[in-house]
Amino acid sequence: MNASFVPDDYFRTHSAAEIFGDGEVCEVDLGCGEGGFLSAMARRHPERLFLGVERLEGRAKIACRAAERAGLRNVRVLRIESRYFLEWFLKPGLITRLHYLFPDPWPKKKKHKKRLVQADFPPVLHRALAPGGEFLFKTDHREYFEWVNERMAGSGLFLRLEWSEDAFFYPKTDFQRQWEAKGREIFRARFRKADAA
Repeated sequence: MNASFVPDDYFRTHSAAEIFGDGEVCEVDLGCGEGGFLSAMARRHPERLFLGVERLEGRAKIACRAAERAGLRNVRVLRIESRYFLEWFLKPGLITRLHYLFPDPWPKKKKHKKRLVQADFPPVLHRALAPGGEFLFKTDHREYFEWVNERMAGSGLFLRLEWSEDAFFYPKTDFQRQWEAKGREIFRARFRKADAA
């Protein structure tokens, strides 16, 4: 089994069936890194399809090898830039859950423009999510957490949901374990797509 998905054409939209060989929807780990969270979720939920998206080649290869060694047939890894992936690569309504965990917060003000979540991000996400689809976000950076919440709430396209620590199975990423070991507070937010834009 080859977990890597290399499309024949990056300049058209793709369906879940093209990526996985079957299925209509999938969950996405955006910025999946070396795939620890991705593989843990796929093992726990063999009935679901999981797509890891990673820009860096080295990390994407490690994530692929981890899925392949575990025999996870419900995992694919795609090397691509995150915003392009969400806006142009997928057919609309394909993602049931988008996991966005511990991204670079770009803390310096002059670098804020590099953040994925901007004022124009919620409409792009809304289009990519399936009906009732969710956006799950974690960070150790309070200011970026507040930034994301403001932009999601201001869009009017999403409902903020409760998310307690033990609400459902949700493995910790390597970054979360690293920050917790240093005593850093972890912030999390969960949003559900509203019915209509």
